Amino acid sequence: MKLSKLAQSLHARIENGASDTEITGVAGIEEAGPGQVTFVANPKYAAAARTTAASAVIVSEDFPIETRTVLRSKNPYFAFARAIELFYQAPGYAPGIHPTAVVHPSAKIGVNAHIGPYVVIDRDVILGNNATLLAHVVIYQGARIGDNFFGHAHAVVREHCRLGNNVILQNGVIIGADGFGFAKDDAGQWHKIVQSGPAVLGDNVEVQANACVDRASVGETKIANGAKIDNLVQVGHGSRVGENSLLCAQAGLAGSTDIGKNVILAGQVGVAGHCRIGDGVIATAQTGIPNDVPAGSIVSGYPAIDNKLWLRCSAAFHRLPELVKAVRARAKTPAE
Repeated sequence: MKLSKLAQSLHARIENGASDTEITGVAGIEEAGPGQVTFVANPKYAAAARTTAASAVIVSEDFPIETRTVLRSKNPYFAFARAIELFYQAPGYAPGIHPTAVVHPSAKIGVNAHIGPYVVIDRDVILGNNATLLAHVVIYQGARIGDNFFGHAHAVVREHCRLGNNVILQNGVIIGADGFGFAKDDAGQWHKIVQSGPAVLGDNVEVQANACVDRASVGETKIANGAKIDNLVQVGHGSRVGENSLLCAQAGLAGSTDIGKNVILAGQVGVAGHCRIGDGVIATAQTGIPNDVPAGSIVSGYPAIDNKLWLRCSAAFHRLPELVKAVRARAKTPAE
């Protein structure tokens, strides 16, 4: 692909380079070679941008570089993501049902579906158009799934769950497993609470490998449009995740957690049950959230506090031994 065509596709502007340069792929800034395009967004990597062997570098409009071919973009990271899409050839899956698949006669399958080996689709399932179900995907009875569904190997959608359009389930995802609900009976034994409510995913949701979205005892567990759920995330029963929120690796929501729109929970963040996390909140890695968090907050630590305060506390923590030593020395000094 000519650099000029790539720039046009990415809505980027060529600077300091020949428009007919041939681009054959994309790579990281340190690995890229001739014929490849890379990207850099942070000015602290300006030196790497100047020395990379790539034929072109995608940068922001104000990135300080004048000595090499660049593609200037208002959103260089997104432009780089689009460039990968242009060059990466994803595997194709022809429509058809593999002979080892088990599809109940009452299931309704849309057009152009690829049903792979050992897939199981139970009774009364409705599956939209252009679905791809790879090996060992299981769809329980009564599930409703929209168009352009992609289920990677061993993904499971449990009974009566509802998924919107353009949903992607990576390997080992389980949508609608029983929530963790038990009540003690009069004899002091744990009695299982029936988890009758489905998990509901909106449009353009992606759930990555081995993550779980549990079903509710009553009501629904809801993941809104555009939300993205990373590997090994636990969404507890009856929780709600707002539009375009990100739950990063190993984050965990206890039951009935309410996550607003455009929230980012970084890796290993834990949220206690029945908490409300407002729109636009960012929780840094390993934050523990036991209470509600107002919209727009950035929080860290356990229990979660304002990120700037947490940074000051962390700095003070490293000085505790010397502070204790100073206090003890002061305590031994005779009073004046």
